[in-house]
Amino acid sequence: QEKLDMSMYPVESIRNFSIIAHVDHGKSTLADRLLEITGTISKTARNKQVLDKLQVERERGITVKAQSASLFYNHEGINYLLNLIDTPGHVDFSYEVSRSLSACQGVILVVDANEGIQAQTVANFYLAFEAQLSIIPVINKIDLKNADPERVEKQIEKLFDIPTDECIRISAKQGTNVEKVLQKVIEKIPPPQCNTADPLKALVFDSTFDHYRGVVANIALFGGEIAKGHKIVSAHTKKRYEVNEVGILTPDEQPTHKLYAGQVGYLIAGMKEVAEAQIGDTLFLYKQPVEPLPGFKSAKPMVFAGMYPIHQTEYNNLKSALERLTLNDSSVTVHRDSSLALGAGWRLGFLGLLHMEVFNQRLEQEYNTSVILTAPTVPYKAVLSSAKLIKEYGKDQITIINPAQFPDKLSVSEYLEPTVLGTIVTPHEYIGKIITLCQDRRAVQKDMLYIDENRVMLKYLFPLNEIVVDFYDTLKSLSSGYASFDYEDAGYQSADLIKMDILLNGNPVEELATIIHNDKAHAAGKLLCERLKETIPRQLFEIAIQAAIGKKIIARETLKAYRKNVVAKCYGGDITRRMKLLKRQAEGKRLMRKIGNVEVPRDAFIRVLKREPDK
Repeated sequence: QEKLDMSMYPVESIRNFSIIAHVDHGKSTLADRLLEITGTISKTARNKQVLDKLQVERERGITVKAQSASLFYNHEGINYLLNLIDTPGHVDFSYEVSRSLSACQGVILVVDANEGIQAQTVANFYLAFEAQLSIIPVINKIDLKNADPERVEKQIEKLFDIPTDECIRISAKQGTNVEKVLQKVIEKIPPPQCNTADPLKALVFDSTFDHYRGVVANIALFGGEIAKGHKIVSAHTKKRYEVNEVGILTPDEQPTHKLYAGQVGYLIAGMKEVAEAQIGDTLFLYKQPVEPLPGFKSAKPMVFAGMYPIHQTEYNNLKSALERLTLNDSSVTVHRDSSLALGAGWRLGFLGLLHMEVFNQRLEQEYNTSVILTAPTVPYKAVLSSAKLIKEYGKDQITIINPAQFPDKLSVSEYLEPTVLGTIVTPHEYIGKIITLCQDRRAVQKDMLYIDENRVMLKYLFPLNEIVVDFYDTLKSLSSGYASFDYEDAGYQSADLIKMDILLNGNPVEELATIIHNDKAHAAGKLLCERLKETIPRQLFEIAIQAAIGKKIIARETLKAYRKNVVAKCYGGDITRRMKLLKRQAEGKRLMRKIGNVEVPRDAFIRVLKREPDK
C-alpha cells in the first residue's frame, strides 16, 4: 500500500471539526455523506453508519465511541485536509464528546427538523461554546413530511443566538445540500493555530487496543512533526517509546510517512498497556520537553454496580476481559470487591445506566463472558464526627460505595448524597405529568423556559439516586417518547440517609443491605421482602423475612413451613387427640427453627439484586 505524503497539506489548509447533536438526529448519517462526497469511501447503498464499528452500536443503532476520519476535499483549486470526528449523542457519553472537541477548532451542530432542539442539543452546544469553537448549525431531515425547518431556525436563534440565515438545511439521507456544509466548514472554521517548526507536541485524545500491535493512540498534533523511528516521551508516565507507525484514519488506518502540525491521526509505538496511553496525555520528542497540554477533567463515575463471574472458576477469564475492555473504555473505574454470596468480583463505576448496559453487552459479545451485575448504586458521602473514626480513615469525609461500609448514625454529623442538574425539553402538553414525576423524585425546580409556543425547557435539581434506575424510561413513557433528558453533575447535598438491613429469622443478610432515603425506606423494604418471599425456597420451618432500620422493623413477610398432615390418622374420637398431635408438631417446628439456618440460594440473590420493574 502506497504511503501518503502529508507534507502537501500545510496548516492553513487543514480543518478539524466534529459533529455534535442529540441522539438520533443523524450525526453518523451525515458523516457517511461527507465521506462519500470527498471520495473517502465509494458510494454504495450499504453505507449506513460506516463509522459505528462496534457490534453494540450496530444493534442498538447508537454511537458509543467517537470515531475520527480524514477527508481530502478540493475547494476553489486548493486541496484541503478535513479531519472529522463523529461523536455519540447520549448523555452518558458526553465525556467522549468533550474529549473529541479538544482536538477540533469547530463543530457542526446537527438539529432534527422534525424534533427541534432537544436536551442533548443544548448540552452539547454549551460544551462547544465553552471551548470557544466556531459553530455551524445544520438542520437535518428536511425530506421528512413533518419537517418544520422554520420553527427549528427560530428555536436555534432564541436559545443559541445564532442568526437564522446561518443555518444550512440538509437531508443527510438523500444527500441534499451536503456539499454546502463542506464549503461552510472551510469558510467558517479557522485552521489550527500551530507551526511545523515548533518542537513536537501531540495530544492523545483516544486510544484503542489491538491484540497484535498493542495500543493504537489517536493523536492531534499541536506542533512539530512525527515520523517512524522518532523517539518520543509521554509527559504523564515519563516513559520512552520508539514510533513504529504513524498514519491517518480514512475510517480505516492508512499509514503515512510523517504527520505534521495541525493534523489528526494515529500512532503505534509499542505501548503494551492502555494505561500507558493516558487520554489527555502529551507526547513530545526525547530531549525536547515541552509544556504539557491542559488535558481533560477525568470522567466522574455516576453509577456503581458490583460485577461478579457466574462461577468463581471464570474469575481469571473475566479479569483479563475486563482489563482489555477498560483499555478501550477509559471512563470505567474498577475496584476489587468481594461478597459472601457471590464470591470475588469488582465494583465498577459507570457514567450512566446506558453506559453500564453497553459495557455489559460488549463483555458478552466481544469477550464471550457472562456476568452477574448487581443493582446500581450511587456514591454517597458521610461527614464524620467521632474522633476515633476520623483518625482511622485519616480524613473527616468518606465516600461510601458499598452499603457494607455505611458508618453508624452516632459517629456521623451528616450524610451527603450526589445531585445532578437535569434539563428536560418537552412539548408543553406533558408538562403537568412531568412536574409531578419530578416532585415524586424529590427534585427541586430551578427554571422553566418556553423555547417556542409548544416546547418547554425545565431545569431541576435531582438527587442522583432517584433518577439512576428508571427515571428516563418513566419520562419517555409519560411523554409518548417526546421529552428528552440530560443531566450534569451538581455536587453533593445533605440528605436523610439510612441503611436498611434484611433479616432472615433475625440474622442479617449482608448482600441485601441497601442505603436509602428515609422517606422511601418503607416502600422499598416491603417490596424487597415480597420479592424475597417469592424467591427463597420453603423450608420445614417458618422463615421470617424482615426489613430493619437499626433495631426497628419496618416490613415483614412470613414464609410458611412445609408440614406433614399429622392428623390424617384420626377418625372421630375426641378433639383433644387432634390438639395433642398438632401441639407436638408445633413444638418440633419451633425447635427446628432455633437450630435451622436459612441458606439463600445464589439464584435467589441474583433474582432479587437484578433490578426488576416493580410489579
